[in-house]
Amino acid sequence: MRGNLLIQGGMVIDGTGKPPVRADIGICDGRILEVAKLNEDKYSKVIKVKGLYVCPGIIDIHSHSDFTLILDPRAVSSITQGVTLEVIGNCGHGCAPIIDPERSKSNIYGCQAEHEISWRTMAGYLERLESQSPAVNVLTLVPNGLLRLAVSGDTSQPSTGQELARMKKLLAQCLEEGAFGFSTGLEYGPEKACTEMEIVELCKVVAQYEGYYATHTRNRAGEVEETIAEAIRTSEISGTPLQISHIQVVARLTDDGFKAYETALSMVETAQQRGQDIGFDMHTRLFGTTNLRTALPPWALDGGPKAIASRLNSHSVRAELKAYKSPLQSLVQDDWKRILIFESWAHPEFSGQSIWEISQQMNVDPLDAVYNLLLAEVDDIHRLMVMALTYRLEENRLAFEHPCCMVGSDATALAPDGPLKGSSFHGAYTWASWFYRHFVRDTRTLSPEEAVRRLTSLPAKRLGLKDRGVIKPGNCADIAVFDPESFSERGTTYHPNQTASGMIHVIVNGVLTLENGQLTGHHGGKVLRH
Repeated sequence: MRGNLLIQGGMVIDGTGKPPVRADIGICDGRILEVAKLNEDKYSKVIKVKGLYVCPGIIDIHSHSDFTLILDPRAVSSITQGVTLEVIGNCGHGCAPIIDPERSKSNIYGCQAEHEISWRTMAGYLERLESQSPAVNVLTLVPNGLLRLAVSGDTSQPSTGQELARMKKLLAQCLEEGAFGFSTGLEYGPEKACTEMEIVELCKVVAQYEGYYATHTRNRAGEVEETIAEAIRTSEISGTPLQISHIQVVARLTDDGFKAYETALSMVETAQQRGQDIGFDMHTRLFGTTNLRTALPPWALDGGPKAIASRLNSHSVRAELKAYKSPLQSLVQDDWKRILIFESWAHPEFSGQSIWEISQQMNVDPLDAVYNLLLAEVDDIHRLMVMALTYRLEENRLAFEHPCCMVGSDATALAPDGPLKGSSFHGAYTWASWFYRHFVRDTRTLSPEEAVRRLTSLPAKRLGLKDRGVIKPGNCADIAVFDPESFSERGTTYHPNQTASGMIHVIVNGVLTLENGQLTGHHGGKVLRH
């Protein structure tokens, strides 16, 4: 049999945690055919990679590329870091199911007012995504926020029995149509009122379909133990495997970040020792990032720009808005100097400034400054992003160094040109490259093989993907080839849209997508269904 592609002469890090070995990799029909010293005459194309590392394609366990992959399927920020699979539908945000498109847009990262949503079901969404021929493989969770928006007339209240029954039916349909599990974002507006009981009931549906539960936990100051305990209880009662999304949120719930991490990790380990299937992940930013519009309750975002502007212009409505305990305020903890506007189009002079600084210049209180900024951008209210200065790297290390820690972008796949040229999401271009550069090359905290394991086979195991995440014969040919001395991020806080350096070749299902650091224009990504 003549193969399609031979990767010759590299140091193979197979993803299991074993040290690198020099070997060739033969690929045929999208699968790894053999891993050994191979005869190049048997292959139609040979790529010589002496001096480079060859590893499984990186898996982004926590992505928000649900909509950006439809706008631009090239996934440039991901491919140039060796990412070959993205898990979307996280934090209760996503693209399906949808009953009212206009109501749902606020719960879809990257979706703007002018964008059309033509699907309604999970099957319809996955078919739409498939039609775009994405460069990366994609699989999705069912976002709780969209379930709530689909059935609830008032998301500021817990679901009624009838609403919960409809949510369970919708969830089951989505799982039947290919979703891998279920996610919550319990600090976001549509989900803040969710009770633990209703999440348990939804997770019981997930357990029936052998999916898993990923949670952006409740983030309430002084409640580190309860934050993690609720997630563990939900998993235990429902019998659903648990993924705690970006576990570092616990560090901002108390003044002692080290103790918060120690508490959370100890609770995870204790539950694991009892036999529970629990994992967790971290993003790589030293700040939180979210939309400024999370300062508003869901009802304030109903209707079009005129309706929202009318509310923001009303003194009485503003008084009502100020009583809302938003996710933004949980980030602030009464210190508005910690919240920075990343970029304002209506007021570029405020870009990079804190809400406190802006409020001083406007001569109003911080919340009124927030409402003024949103009012100025009301025609495209979902694009204003903020940065919350909430984390310290020395504390984050406790989680990053834990052997169960996975790493995710917590961002959208972007491109520095094309339809997403003007879009930014911190972490998109930097997460995997920063992780490898910092922990392997700079601090030598992790060996190359351990860093690769965290990015490949560990998330593959969480997802139940037995033919990805490890380089071995028979597995899908998702492969990244990089220079171990130069693989690094180039994006910065205020200039984030710069592709990583040092990723040389990327192969997705046997398709050479990045060659010698350049996009080939060929896409091999698949939409995976559970």
